[in-house]
Amino acid sequence: MQHSRVETSTNLKDPPAQAFAQVPAPIAMSGETTIATFHAEGAQLYQCKPDPAHNLVWQFREPIAALILDGKTIGTHYAGPNWQHFDGSGVRAKTASSVPGTTPDDVPWLKLEVTEQRGNGILSHASTVQRINTKGGAAQGPCETAGEYRSVPYSADYVFLRKDQ
Repeated sequence: MQHSRVETSTNLKDPPAQAFAQVPAPIAMSGETTIATFHAEGAQLYQCKPDPAHNLVWQFREPIAALILDGKTIGTHYAGPNWQHFDGSGVRAKTASSVPGTTPDDVPWLKLEVTEQRGNGILSHASTVQRINTKGGAAQGPCETAGEYRSVPYSADYVFLRKDQ
């Protein structure tokens, strides 16, 4: 498995720290530069619905999470998927590729292509988002009542990238 380096920074005013996460090739950056890395704490929301074979299964509905930097909430992550920074910038993205989380309880690591940019701030030039270092978030166990919801706590790091010029 090929890996690439993801630079992480704990302070946007400081240069990126020399801490690197091993990122599997299918979601690795290619010709992009890291804009920011934010930690997220929140939940993945699921709804009990019938699958094509009419069996009730947990189906992903939406995320809801706080984006955190240096212990302070600096934005939100919500359905779309969308990320909104408190400086007014935001992005919406779609999944381009994924790899399994570290354990069956962890949601997958993702590479997402930005489909919409909003505002003028730190996220306004992002072209790609990576979700890495996931913990939790995967719905487990049977769902027995159609329409029932399950909220599963999770955490992840979101890396926002821009295409190199």
